[in-house]
Order: sequence, then structure tokens, then C-alpha cells
Amino acid sequence: MKYGLLCAGIISAMATSMTGASSTHPMQITADKVKSSYAQTKYPMVFAHGWLGWQRIGNDSFNVDYWYQILPDLARNGGTVFAAQMSPANTTAFRGEQLISQVEEVMAITGSDKVNLIGHSHGGPTVQYVAAVKPDYIASVTGVAGTYRGSRVADKIQSNDISRTAFNILGDYIVAPLLTWAQGNPDIPVDFDASMKSLTEVESARFNQQYPTTALASSCNESGAKVDRGIYYYSWTGVAQTTNIFDIDTILMQLGPMAYGNKDNDGMVARCSTHLGYVIRDNYKLNHTDLANLMFGLTGLFAPDPVGLYRQHANRLKLQGL
Repeated sequence: MKYGLLCAGIISAMATSMTGASSTHPMQITADKVKSSYAQTKYPMVFAHGWLGWQRIGNDSFNVDYWYQILPDLARNGGTVFAAQMSPANTTAFRGEQLISQVEEVMAITGSDKVNLIGHSHGGPTVQYVAAVKPDYIASVTGVAGTYRGSRVADKIQSNDISRTAFNILGDYIVAPLLTWAQGNPDIPVDFDASMKSLTEVESARFNQQYPTTALASSCNESGAKVDRGIYYYSWTGVAQTTNIFDIDTILMQLGPMAYGNKDNDGMVARCSTHLGYVIRDNYKLNHTDLANLMFGLTGLFAPDPVGLYRQHANRLKLQGL
């Protein structure tokens, strides 16, 4: 089995390179000292970053991880964890294909026949795609502030020619290229307009019809299935926007209330949109970026520790036999 998976990983990497889908690879996070087995899941955990996200910016001596302090903490508590690298801006399916090849690499490296996928923001439907296309690879799927029903922020931007053009120029020529360059992989394909379209409520509905799962309920008034085709589904989110006056995401997080006309969102995504499978909690006092501990872990004074939430979830997966 191990050698078969190794061959599959090598072949997948070669095929990805030949098709020009970018040479993205998972990064394993290890710990100098393991202090407990609290987060030691049966299957490796693979983390998928969101829209305009990254794997690691910088080098070995000075860097900023997307999952700030989360993955090292899991490794210190016995977890086998990997950070995936995908296009910061592209379609859900494109990012999903990138993730599939990296899941195969993780399986080859670890000898495991399944993985636990955890996705934040656009990483949510990205891991949903992998579970739909390669269900035999996946033990569990967890969405954190996942855009499963889309984000109305994207619909508002896409529906206005001026804002759409401005964001496309900013994304295609400045932000996304800077993110790929800072990761040392400037050849990662970027399609900002396609990524924004994927995040709209309209396109998300089409995506869910094409890649259905009973874990996503037909409406927000119902609960999705906890298990679908042998895969366990979990999710959580927050309903805060301004959480720390020193946090540079405060201005950006006002887009959610403006688009939805209410504060029943995390500053980017409505609470309803994030529900998938077993909803652990959907009202944490954390905003969209806080939920991945972005911006160096700056959160509200009485907010829960995002690092602790992921550690608890790893233990939840462990106790479930995953």
C-alpha cells in the first residue's frame, strides 16, 4: 500500500506539472518536542487556506504562516499536520485539483490511506470538492467560516462593473502575484475574476448542485448530515466584525454588514453559509480572519483562543477514531 501511494503521488506531481496547474506541494509542520498525544488523530490533518491565502510567507528563519500558531500547536500535541499550498485566487475546482494532488502526496509520505481535511473560507468548498471527487481519500471534512453558500460580498462586487474591474486589477496584478512571489512560487496560476465568481451566492448554488453532499442542508432552517458516504462533516464560525482596534482587518470586516445589511456574519460570510454537517458552534466572538488566527493572533479581549479551538477539534477527531 505504501509503495502504491508513493507511486501515485509521484505520478500525480508529474501530471500536475505537465498540465501547467502549478507545482504546489504540502508542507509538513513538525515540533521539536511533542508534549502530549491530545491531538494525535488516526489520519493526518491537511489544512486548506482560503481566498487570498497562503501556505507560508518567508523563509525558515523568518516567516508568517496562514494558520498562525495553530499547526505548530497541533504538532506539539501529537498531530501529524500539513499546510496545503493552492492558488490564492482561482475557481473552487481548480484549487480542489491542486489539493487532490497534495492529499496524494501526504498519503504517500505518511503511508495513510485517508486524511482529515480542514478548510477556512474558500478552503471550505475546496475541501468539499475533494470529498466529492475523491471520497475514498477523506476521513473527515471540517469547514471553518466556509463559503458553502457563497458570500454576498462577492455578489456585490461582481454585480458592479467599476468595483469588479478595480478588484480584478488589484487582485490579478498586485495582491495575488505578491502572495505567490512571497511564497517562493510565483508561477502559481491566478484568476481573480474566476475566484470572485466562485465565491458568489449564485455560483456557489451551482457548485453545490454539481458536487452535492447531504452534509449541506437544503436550507438554513435544517441540519445537514453529520456523515455522508462514510465521511464525517463538521463546521464552526463566528459573528464578530470589529474585534481588536490594533487589528488591520477591521476595515475589511465591515464589508459583510454592508453587503448583508445586518451583523449576522463574520465580516465576510453569513452564518447560514458556513453550516456544514455537525455545526460545533456558529456564534464565536471572532471575525472571518480571527477564525484562522490570522493577523498574528489579534482577537477580542473576551474571545476564545482560535489555537485552542483547533486543538480541541483535533481531539474530537481522535475520539471519533479519525
